[in-house]
Amino acid sequence: MNTQKPPVKERSEDMASSMGANEQAAIRMVANDLHRLNQSVMKAVEAGVSVELIRSARHHCGNGNFGDLLTPIILKQSS
Repeated sequence: MNTQKPPVKERSEDMASSMGANEQAAIRMVANDLHRLNQSVMKAVEAGVSVELIRSARHHCGNGNFGDLLTPIILKQSS
């Protein structure tokens, strides 16, 4: 049994199908930026550092919606 989730792009497109145009555009932007962030994390790891993303804050807009804001923790193994 394959329990892997589909890639972020496909999941975001599924979720966005019931949203308005502005919401869909915002979700696409998050998905694209997340893809680029993941690529950057992989490049940093391949360059010799460890990267941990932690929630540094949570943004609320006052209508019940929120989003987590991230801060990277960068670690380099001692040689």
